[in-house]
Amino acid sequence: MVALILLPYFVAPLYRVIDPVSTLMLGRWILGKRVERTWVPLDRVAPVLQRTVIASEDARFCSHHGLDLVEMRAALDGAEDITDIRGGSTLTQQLAKNLFLWPGRSFVRKGLEFPLALWIDLVLPKRRILEIYLNVAEWGPDNEFGIEAGAKKAFNKPASQLTAGEAALLAAILPNPKRRSAMQPRPGVRRIAGIVQGRAARSNSIDACLKR
Repeated sequence: MVALILLPYFVAPLYRVIDPVSTLMLGRWILGKRVERTWVPLDRVAPVLQRTVIASEDARFCSHHGLDLVEMRAALDGAEDITDIRGGSTLTQQLAKNLFLWPGRSFVRKGLEFPLALWIDLVLPKRRILEIYLNVAEWGPDNEFGIEAGAKKAFNKPASQLTAGEAALLAAILPNPKRRSAMQPRPGVRRIAGIVQGRAARSNSIDACLKR
């Protein structure tokens, strides 16, 4: 048990040079289910998509060290306990969950997720964290993982050619791409996309952060 808990701490630094898969992808492969994913480097992802995802998922991504205590405190204020938190998870926490943990909310998972997020931020550059996140997140209703597969599914184009509006729609479906559609967005998704697109347009500091 101790070895399983410590394994991610040995593996995470290797992801500077190794392109990983998520636990969800592994699980679907094991079950013989379809998984669509084409890894693309960050240079082949439209900058507007990079800015939009950060603005949507983790506005302080460039300044925190894996955990955003400000957002976490705000989320806790509206929750009964730690298992009921619906906001406050940083992009790095989401990556820790995708790479090493499991979906759902539980005290145990959150307890494992927090130190993992701090470790990932320590051993991986921000640019690499975002690159991995964009390539392992689920982006489509039919087991499309990674932004390249998501862009082709929704708009029949590569991630490098996404417009600001398309990037906002893809960011808007991230919480649940099986129930939300970027290809045929409902009014709620369009409303969220509009808010996200506005945030991204005002996020001038993100580009400099990703050049480090």
